[in-house]
Amino acid sequence: MTRIGIIGAGAIGGVVGGMLTRAGYDVTLFDHWVEHVDAMKQNGLRLSGPLIGDIRVPVNARYLYEAQEISEPFDLGFVAVKSYDTEWASAFISPLVKDEGAIVDFQNGINDERVAAVVGRERTLGCVITIGCGMYDPGHCIRTDTRTLGFKVGELDGTDSDRARDIAAIVNNVAGAESTTNLWGERWGKLAVNCMANPIAGLSGYGSGEVRARDDTRWLCTRIAAEVIQVGRAHGHNIDGVWGIDAQKFVDVANGADPTELDAELIAGAQALGAGRPSFLQDVIRGRRVEIDALNGWVVEQGKAVEVPTPINQAVAEVVRSFPVGELKSDPANIARIMDRLG
Repeated sequence: MTRIGIIGAGAIGGVVGGMLTRAGYDVTLFDHWVEHVDAMKQNGLRLSGPLIGDIRVPVNARYLYEAQEISEPFDLGFVAVKSYDTEWASAFISPLVKDEGAIVDFQNGINDERVAAVVGRERTLGCVITIGCGMYDPGHCIRTDTRTLGFKVGELDGTDSDRARDIAAIVNNVAGAESTTNLWGERWGKLAVNCMANPIAGLSGYGSGEVRARDDTRWLCTRIAAEVIQVGRAHGHNIDGVWGIDAQKFVDVANGADPTELDAELIAGAQALGAGRPSFLQDVIRGRRVEIDALNGWVVEQGKAVEVPTPINQAVAEVVRSFPVGELKSDPANIARIMDRLG
């Protein structure tokens, strides 16, 4: 049986680990939130959501220090932590996975090469995640969306591999999954989603669906995505879709095309997201550090490298960074701060 180790049992890692455990896989969940691990050890992991119901799964949850007790190495390791925790989490899981095993980057942002630099490129795969999850209490992870396709697994070199298909078949027990030979294009498409939904929700307090449905925030989201797409393409990546919508539509609307069709697609897509809160907003609510440097801030840096202007992503990053860690409070008035910086 495939043995799986997951570093990061938060919203995504918890839902994936819990559902794979329920499907019969041998899964070990590692996390540094002591109360969360305590709850899972004592009562199992509670999973809920419109596609899950409300269930409790007995899981193998471990504190980080308990890794020293692992005697049989894992076949697969999943890195499911915040982008700023990539290096230490990769170093943590690497020696616990067989030399011939695989380690999957299961994060927001584009961190695959950072994982590979620690664990070895030949052991690393990426997984683009499109399901929505939340966690607000220890021992309870929620899947908030109703989307059919949840994961795209790919090799860093774009090859069509058996192991990518095998991993996709495993996570298909959580949500629909497939392998891809265009990991980087898929990553940039998801990055566009994260850059428009996450900080705008965190700044405003609106949920995942609301930022797409409201006229004011949708205007910003469209132009954030257009910049991300243009930067990614300038770096040579094939970006076909964003939220299942033709990526070129975002660029065209940002350049003055009629937004009616794109607006309708965004509003329709928001309905599948339910009342979920993106991870950025969850971090704001809990007073935690946010991932702006791996999202909009990173896009600004990548844009400079290929001389593609990113004024809106830069304005978003500047507004977020204007708040000390833990002091950002969600308020719709923060959207005006972005507009003020744009003149």
